[in-house]
Amino acid sequence: MRVTVLGLGSMGSALAGALLDKGVETTVWNRSAGRAAPLVARGAREAATPLEAVEAGDVVIACVLDYDAVRGVLEPVTGSLEGRHLVNLTSGSPEQAREMDGWARSHGIGYLDGAIMTTPPGVGSQDMMFLYSGSEEVFQARREVLSVLGDPLHLGEDPGVASLYDAALLGLMWATMTGWLHGTAVVGADKVQATAYTPIALRWLGAVAHFITTYAAQVDEGRYPGDDATVDVQIAAIEHLIHAAHERGVDNSLPELLRSTMLRARAAGHGSDSYGSIIEVLRRPAGN
Repeated sequence: MRVTVLGLGSMGSALAGALLDKGVETTVWNRSAGRAAPLVARGAREAATPLEAVEAGDVVIACVLDYDAVRGVLEPVTGSLEGRHLVNLTSGSPEQAREMDGWARSHGIGYLDGAIMTTPPGVGSQDMMFLYSGSEEVFQARREVLSVLGDPLHLGEDPGVASLYDAALLGLMWATMTGWLHGTAVVGADKVQATAYTPIALRWLGAVAHFITTYAAQVDEGRYPGDDATVDVQIAAIEHLIHAAHERGVDNSLPELLRSTMLRARAAGHGSDSYGSIIEVLRRPAGN
């Protein structure tokens, strides 16, 4: 199989490198000259133009700045793309992915939209997820080469779903890492090293994963039995965190935001419900 990679930023270069590591015949192209040299030294072929790049690959992987850039590169070469498979790993919104899928279909191009759930050093590891949505036929036909990049997960025929998951999962990541950093600052004020606190925090995340699994079923059912810990209990508990952080001079913006959301849930009648009930106020932001 011949693969073309369009875009050689940090991520695009990592994608091409992973393909080369597995002996995949790889052609690369980048708008700015000079980025391809390290990959060429490893066996890649550098294309001089997008047309040359597209014609060299059975599969074209795009990883550029944004969706406008993808269209800008590919619009002039749609004739050569017809009948080929385009895998777009450029970051964007679900709406942009659906629009891109429509554009690809109109030109006879098999299309997959994707989201890379790792940083460049993780590319090529089966521990890292690559999310795809769009044509099941294209996914199955190209699954072998997609597996070179990471563990490929197909989320359905709707081309916007991979981008939707990407946004939601990044939100989960930022909330989790910021919560960890806040906790690290709190214990650090009492001379506890981050490297001492973190193994305990990671073990705690195992319990948190259990809570999330329990609440997922409740969210789907719209019923939130408070038989583990109610919103009222959580409000009382978060006061201890806010007090401890305040006494140690640690910024409390995050826990105060969380407390305000809990208080809105209680005001909406969910005080005796499980923490999962907070989704009801998240679905209806304050003032709506």
